[in-house]
Amino acid sequence: MNEPKIDIYNHVMPTAYMELVKQHGKEPGMVKRMSNLRLLWDMEARVKMLQAWPEVQQVISLAVPSPDMLGGPNESPSYARVANEGMAEICRRWPDQFPTFVASLPMNNPSAALAEMDFAIEQLGACGVQILTSVNGHALDDPELFAIFERITNHHQKAVWMHPTRGATRADYPGEDKSKYEIWQVLGWPVETSVAMARMVFSGLLERLPNLRLITHHCGGMLPYFSGRAETLWAQLGSRSVDGAEAEVLKRLTKPPIEYFKMFYGDTVLGGSASALRCGLDFFGPGKVVFASDCPFDPEEGPMFIREGIRSIEDLKLDKEDARKIYFGNAYQLLGLHHHSTRETS
Repeated sequence: MNEPKIDIYNHVMPTAYMELVKQHGKEPGMVKRMSNLRLLWDMEARVKMLQAWPEVQQVISLAVPSPDMLGGPNESPSYARVANEGMAEICRRWPDQFPTFVASLPMNNPSAALAEMDFAIEQLGACGVQILTSVNGHALDDPELFAIFERITNHHQKAVWMHPTRGATRADYPGEDKSKYEIWQVLGWPVETSVAMARMVFSGLLERLPNLRLITHHCGGMLPYFSGRAETLWAQLGSRSVDGAEAEVLKRLTKPPIEYFKMFYGDTVLGGSASALRCGLDFFGPGKVVFASDCPFDPEEGPMFIREGIRSIEDLKLDKEDARKIYFGNAYQLLGLHHHSTRETS
């Protein structure tokens, strides 16, 4: 019997939401990419592709752009509803392949985001919420957003999926009008993840919400690789700052900064690199790493990241219990599922 593999971080775009992206998308390159990526919105083709891995189930989440990237505070709530109802319908139609979904929120309208969170979880069956690393350039430690993290953590007791965001229009250097060579995504997104994690740590968000379970895309961005640098330099926080207030931050935290970073989860979306995954596992530990593919954003537009993600795990030759945690055990704890709820194949 093949044990299940829960692909906890991959993307879809319901057809009705795809139309909204075409109408209101502000990044022409992104609109082009999403429109041409068939397995993002053609779910029958997606299901057919998944036949190659009958043990894999995908927890689906919305691809960027998010509702708040398409419209202002008055428009984004209705866009989020279109996305969430569309993903719920995908799960109803193909429950074996897509057992549940991650809700999108209109983050530029915090009160509407709370209402949509409640609706998506309580009425549509969402397993958590997806939040980008910034809300149109505003940091996640903004006090107006705290209620969102508090509610998903303490009231719903569900997890947060954090997805990086940075557009091509943010230049790599001052004086330039855009990012070149897709640096904004390839290198920029791991940076954005790391920055968002740091703002959460040093603002005291994890101190206030110790039960927050947050899954970082691409296995924690830069943090595992730079953990030694982060630990030793942030232990001296304030020594390089003119602002004396930064020297007080460490006094407000009850443990070393690096220990807060280890509270996050990381996924296995690393392009199939076993050595990078080894680094992530060494940092987070096997109890905080979850299998994910980022399907369908690979050169083959679907199957490659599933295949190579599995290979990267197998190449590490982990003991059976650690491998089971990564493939499905950790995901089941995050989702509140049980082994028998997933179909088994011979």
